[in-house]
Amino acid sequence: MPPPTRLVLASASPARLKTLQAAGLRPEVIVSGVDEDDVEADNVAELALKLAQLKAVAVAATLPRALVIGCDSVLELDGEMLGKPVDEADAIARWQRMRGRSGVLHTGHCVIDTHREVWLGRSAATQVRFAMLSDEEIEAYVASGEPLQVAGAFTIDGLGSAYVSGVSGDPHNVVGISVPLLRLMFDELGFVWHEFWATAPAAAD
Repeated sequence: MPPPTRLVLASASPARLKTLQAAGLRPEVIVSGVDEDDVEADNVAELALKLAQLKAVAVAATLPRALVIGCDSVLELDGEMLGKPVDEADAIARWQRMRGRSGVLHTGHCVIDTHREVWLGRSAATQVRFAMLSDEEIEAYVASGEPLQVAGAFTIDGLGSAYVSGVSGDPHNVVGISVPLLRLMFDELGFVWHEFWATAPAAAD
């Protein structure tokens, strides 16, 4: 099946866009504007998937012929759902809990083909091991502002990369979008991943 005329990322996340661009895709970005505060779910994976679906549906409703990708990430620690920190104090307290321990980053993915009005939803999980940080390191990291902008109060592709000691599973998922899972979802919808490449991959040296 030929690709639709538009590939759209329903997310404001620069990290998700950069990840797709590195994989050869050049999606448009249309932010959904969905209010995430009132969404509830029985578990973390379900919450991440619900949020991804809401984002994708909100954007897809405005586009007649497009493939829309919605994603959302939530950290699970001790069975608790942790999105973006409320403020600096919340981010500091969270890192004091996370340091030296492991959590699971859940990312929901929703892909909608608006032309055929079909969609898929999938959730991916990656275990994240956090380094043992001192209080001084935590305060410096939070003061940078980065933890306040992301689910789980950390990144692995920014300043936070030094504070993540390892992951078990797809590292792209921790950035906020699992490229291998997305390829499988495209395939389920009848699309071929490499046909979405904006340019041919560069030849190896």
